[in-house]
Amino acid sequence: MKTSRWTAAAALAAVVLPLSACSLGEDTEAAASDCPWTADESVEGTVRIGYQKIPNGDVVVKDQKLLENCLPNATIEWNNFASGGDVVQAFGAGSIDIGLAGSSPSTKALSAPLSLPVKVIWIHDVIGEAESLVVRDGAATDIKGLKGKTIATPFGSTAHYSLLQAIADAGEDPADYKLINSEPEQIAPAWANGDIDAAWIWDPTLSELKKQGGTVILSSKDTAEAGKPTYDLGLASTSFIEENPKVLEAWAKAQDYAVEQILDDPDKAAESVAIEVGVSTDEAKAQFAGLTYLRAADQAGDDWLGKKLGTDLLGTAKFLLQQDGISAVAPAATYDDGVDASVAASAE
Repeated sequence: MKTSRWTAAAALAAVVLPLSACSLGEDTEAAASDCPWTADESVEGTVRIGYQKIPNGDVVVKDQKLLENCLPNATIEWNNFASGGDVVQAFGAGSIDIGLAGSSPSTKALSAPLSLPVKVIWIHDVIGEAESLVVRDGAATDIKGLKGKTIATPFGSTAHYSLLQAIADAGEDPADYKLINSEPEQIAPAWANGDIDAAWIWDPTLSELKKQGGTVILSSKDTAEAGKPTYDLGLASTSFIEENPKVLEAWAKAQDYAVEQILDDPDKAAESVAIEVGVSTDEAKAQFAGLTYLRAADQAGDDWLGKKLGTDLLGTAKFLLQQDGISAVAPAATYDDGVDASVAASAE
């Protein structure tokens, strides 16, 4: 789930350099043999992916080089972003083809003033306790007790959305809270320096704050149960969807394989998450419990990508409008049409 930084972020996204790029053309046979299904050697060119260090299937795909192995003649570029707002800006700059963003920034991407030509093609996870409001010892025991105190969260993120929703559900005014815009890597030092009283944030920063004595008093599971669910979503540009069905089929199969591994072989998946996210394998396994992961066959149905998600995005847009996060709510069809279940269906 960054209005004040979006111009700068867009400039940064336009020149972003890949953190890793793999072209396995020199050893196609070896690469193809590592693909869990028959590799597609017909795909060439470059696929630019924006990812975040979140304990879900996306980093499992990256670490295990599933795309590199299953598309051995393509070049896969993985670009790391701190938040979904930055991923959305990268789409606006035309510097990525596929990217992970929370449901709040994804809704902004579909709404004015951005109205970007992108579609949601995957649900990486349904967010639960993996995003939470953690407070300094003695600072407060509920959201009302934080009035007048400093709360850090990445603006425009799903965490920010959940924080605002929790304040509203408590019958309070966000203006009575000192909310500051901080990226995940900025929050832990600010906490250590005593500059903030609380933060609504995700792992691994969340776990770090808890290690430093923080106490969780609310989570995105609570706001979801109150009717405002949040998600980590996979987006792709509409032109890329139209022009690269084979790439997206392989991508969806890789994501589904990673989800299956998290659900059925969490020890192996945790090894990849530990490497990519920068936590221990035990911490990675513990973080899995804070998110819900969906297989492709489930995602493609009406309960998720087929129907419900568009409705949830519309609800998110209505709330963001109240908070001045967007300039207008688009027609309901915009959010329905902004979700494409066919990519997940291709992995079944």
